[in-house]
Amino acid sequence: MMIRSKAPLRIGLAGGGTDVSPYSDLYGGVILNATISMYAYCNIELLPSDEIIIESRDQHQSQAFPLSDRLPTDGILDLAKGVYNRVVRDYGSIRKGFKLSTYVDAPAGSGLGTSSTLVVAILGAFVEWLKLPLGDYDIAHLAYDIERVDLSLAGGKQDQYAATFGGVNLMEFYRDDKVIVNPLRIRQEYLYELNNNLLLYYTSTTRESARIIEKQSENVHKNNQASIDAMHHLKDQALRMKEAILKGDIDNIGTILDYGFQHKKAMANGISNDLIENIYDTVLRNGATGGKISGAGGGGFMIFYCPKNTRYDVIKALEPFGGQFYNYQFTKQGLVNWTIK
Repeated sequence: MMIRSKAPLRIGLAGGGTDVSPYSDLYGGVILNATISMYAYCNIELLPSDEIIIESRDQHQSQAFPLSDRLPTDGILDLAKGVYNRVVRDYGSIRKGFKLSTYVDAPAGSGLGTSSTLVVAILGAFVEWLKLPLGDYDIAHLAYDIERVDLSLAGGKQDQYAATFGGVNLMEFYRDDKVIVNPLRIRQEYLYELNNNLLLYYTSTTRESARIIEKQSENVHKNNQASIDAMHHLKDQALRMKEAILKGDIDNIGTILDYGFQHKKAMANGISNDLIENIYDTVLRNGATGGKISGAGGGGFMIFYCPKNTRYDVIKALEPFGGQFYNYQFTKQGLVNWTIK
């Protein structure tokens, strides 16, 4: 028997960083994001032997263990181990050997929520296999708890909810882990135009988002007013972006993205760097009206809004930087699981 699951990666359009504690606990965070046709996958294959095999096909890592109630978290394949350990802790021992394989369509640390989305996909496979009584909010919250509490990985909350729910959503984040996901009903032609004009570009660099997020959280703890004000502006950006997309004011999106990008850089050191600034200046000179770093910053993916037919000029202008453009479509479906017998 084979159990499969997949969960979509996301593009953060506005409000990024306001889902991170303690800002979201003190002031409330708002984020607008959209899932895309790039995924994290998980397969669980039942084995005749009493062993657990965990492998990451894209990271080229594999480990094997005797069947037990706890796997060691030692920096290798910890996301899968963390999910397994929590499932056993909360729902009881697993008495059957299995092989768990994962794959992600984007590089780790690239800013599309890869780690959190992978946790959701792995958890979804266990939900399918063990018939765990978890709804969408339960899965997203448990995935967050596994990453942030069990594995002590710094980060926000948006990725787990985006991966689980799918679609274009305005998300609200409050103290005591309260999260509200508001699906946006957007006219299809507006989404087509946004998809056509919003380029997804991989800078061919990665970063450790946890370090940047830790600096951001520290700034709030220390009452760094410049950082806090920047997050206030990003929250405002999310509301402006929602209005523009719902009303079809699509060509104002570049300006709203630029507004957010300028303020995001004030949240913490390391969000931008010389390479990112050079790329951004180049796209603006060639017709883009705005853009942003995807995720915490420091590298990974960037998105650029290119109205009219300027996307082709921007693609050409970035050739010397050696990055890669990714084709994608917006998706409505979040986490899905199924069984092959």
